[in-house]
Formats: sequence, structure tokens, C-alpha cells
Amino acid sequence: MKTNAATFVARLTDADPEIRRLAVMDLPYSDEDDIVALLLPRLADTSPLVRTEAAKALEGFEDLEVVAALAKLLQDSDPGVRKATSDVLAELKIPASAPPLLALLGGQHSAEVRASVFRALRALRVPEAFTPALSSLRDPEAIVRREAVGILGYLRIESALKDLAEVAEQDPEAEVRRMAVGALGYAAGASIQPSLTHALVDCNWIVREEAAQTIGKLRLKPAIPHLVRAMHDDYWQVRLKVARSLGQLKAEAGVEALIDTLGHSISNLRKEAAIALGEIGDARAVLPLEQALGDADPDVRKMARVAITAIAQAQSKK
Repeated sequence: MKTNAATFVARLTDADPEIRRLAVMDLPYSDEDDIVALLLPRLADTSPLVRTEAAKALEGFEDLEVVAALAKLLQDSDPGVRKATSDVLAELKIPASAPPLLALLGGQHSAEVRASVFRALRALRVPEAFTPALSSLRDPEAIVRREAVGILGYLRIESALKDLAEVAEQDPEAEVRRMAVGALGYAAGASIQPSLTHALVDCNWIVREEAAQTIGKLRLKPAIPHLVRAMHDDYWQVRLKVARSLGQLKAEAGVEALIDTLGHSISNLRKEAAIALGEIGDARAVLPLEQALGDADPDVRKMARVAITAIAQAQSKK
């Protein structure tokens, strides 16, 4: 049975913001003829919670009127509204979203607005976002730099590598450095290796962890000695990613450090060491792996068995 439109209008204009919010949430699942026409005015509601739900409710409507209204909402005073709106625009993934978003980057908007715009543009991967993102790597606000790095990582344009490498080494914010290190993961060659090895000794462990992972992803063999040293990192999370990368690189130089790690107190790290030793295929690891078959953790025992088999197969091919 079709819902009475007047009933919805009454709920959407109720004095209680919670009633209005619930009405907005119900609208997309109703059989009203023009849901968009009912939702758009809610983007100007006095309650930020209602505006947030209205933005989310418009996610499935891919037309220019909706895009224009959501782009305008990115200037909202409430950060929760801006975040929800940028997420919705990113999910729409339609070219029509790009022009109104790019236009917002040309004005004198707050850092939060510019960051929201970049967040929405990221998933669209429009080349036009490259220049404003590149220039924003030097923005005084970390929130903007972080989202600009995200854009450049998605666009994968080689000419940004030098700038991203500089950010990875020098940005004062650890999260921005971490994202820049991750964004370097699309590099085709080893030109960014110095920045990644520098990041392996960054003062913040989340940057070191990202660097270890990126080196493995890029298969940067010249960085193996740096990874081996990083197996002594104070943070086991970093050592886990280092172990994984040593395995990906089949780094025989890391075998001794990985064998030592089979006795670490963290079971996830012991498991990762066993996996890496199997990938490397060095016979020196067989006896330590056999000893690991008695490990208290069943996952470690399983990976030790798998590694022993992998080493046997690798040795038979020599």
C-alpha cells in the first residue's frame, strides 16, 4: 500500500529533529514518487544529524541536481555532514560529480572543505584533480595534505613521484608521511627507493610499517639490507611487514633474522616468519622450522609444515 505523501511531509517537518532524521532514513525505502524532491530540502535542515542522513539517503540518485546539491553541502559547518557528503559523492562515481567539486578548490574555502573535496574526488580519478592535489602537498593544514596525497596515489601519475617522495621524508605529520609512502607503491622503478629506505627508520612506527610493506610490493631487491636491519625494529607490527617483504623478495640475507623470529613471543610474527622462510626456500631454515612444529599456536605449526614442504621443493630444483 502506498505511503501517504502528506504523512511523510509531516514527519520531515516535525519539530523533533529525531523524528525528521528517522523520516529521512525511511524515505529511500518508501514508494513515494519523488524521493529526491523530498530529500533535497533536508540538506538545509537545522539539525546536522538530519543533514547527514539526507546526504546518505541521496547516494543512489545519480543526477546533476543531486550532485550540485551535495557539492554545495561540502561547505557545511559540521564536519560530520562534510564527511558523509564527500563519501556519498565518492560512491556516486559519475563524471558529473567532478566539475562542481573542482570548482570548490578554486575558492577561499576552509581546510576542512578542501579536504572533503579531495576525499570525494579521489575515487573519481579525474586527471583534472592532479594539479590542485600536487600544489596542496605544501598546504599548511595536514588534513588537506593527507587527502591530496590520497588523490595522487589513486591517479598514479609518474610526475608526482618526486613530490610524494619528498613528502614521505619531510612532512611533519606522521600520517601524511605514511600515506605518501603508500602512494609510492605505484612506482614502476627504483627511483623512490631512497625515500622508502629512509622511511624504514622514520621516528614513527606507522611510517616504518608502511615502508616495509611498500618495499615488498615493489620487489625492491636493493633494499633487502635495510629490511634485514629493520627486523630488529622495536615494534613487532613493523617486523611483521618486514618479514612478509623478505619472503616476497626471497631474500636469503634475511634467513637468520627470520629464524630468530620463530622464537618471538608474538604468534602472528612467528607465523609470518615461517611463511617467509618457506618462500625463500633456504635449507638453513629446515631444522628451526621442524622445531616450530611443536609451537603452541596451531597456525604457526601449520605454516611451519607448509614452509618445510616449500623448502624441499625449492631444494629439489637446484
